[in-house]
Amino acid sequence: MKLIVGLGNPGSEYQNTWHNLGFIVVDQVKQKYAQSDLGFKVQKKFKAEVCEVANADEKIILAKPTTFMNNSGAAVKALATFYKINPADIWIIHDEIDLPLGKIRISHNASAGGHKGVQSIIDEIGSQAFVRFRVGIRPNEPTKIPTEKYVLQKIDQTSKLTLEENLQTVLSAIEVGLATGIAEAMNEFN
Repeated sequence: MKLIVGLGNPGSEYQNTWHNLGFIVVDQVKQKYAQSDLGFKVQKKFKAEVCEVANADEKIILAKPTTFMNNSGAAVKALATFYKINPADIWIIHDEIDLPLGKIRISHNASAGGHKGVQSIIDEIGSQAFVRFRVGIRPNEPTKIPTEKYVLQKIDQTSKLTLEENLQTVLSAIEVGLATGIAEAMNEFN
């Protein structure tokens, strides 16, 4: 069993912002692997929107925390505890300002690197031994906008095409990870 969590912020004002790329990717994973039209359901005990899908015989729990980005660990801990999921089977998808737009990096057992949502997960589950799919959002042109404001901006039309290609790469990396293991996905996509 895998727990795949997209990080982001709940609420319509945050839809289609850079910081919500995790939610966008998890929605696409749901479309790819869902066996029915069932969607995400808010589950208060998990502090998340949750959907179950499957890949072959493996059950996959998809989640979008409703706790806001910087408190994502509460939802991840609740889900991992309930489903008895080991940290190595927790996959986190999030935006990464340190990577240029169009790039992804898969890491395992890595520090938060300044990402407060990831740090919240490490603090709550007491481990950094989970997998991270980091989706690059750094603009190609230098910007004077502070990072905390940039990540909450709506994704502009110019960046959308690059981002759509990038999201397909992330989906392919997840597919390879599920089929042949995360080490193979890292070798192919890093």
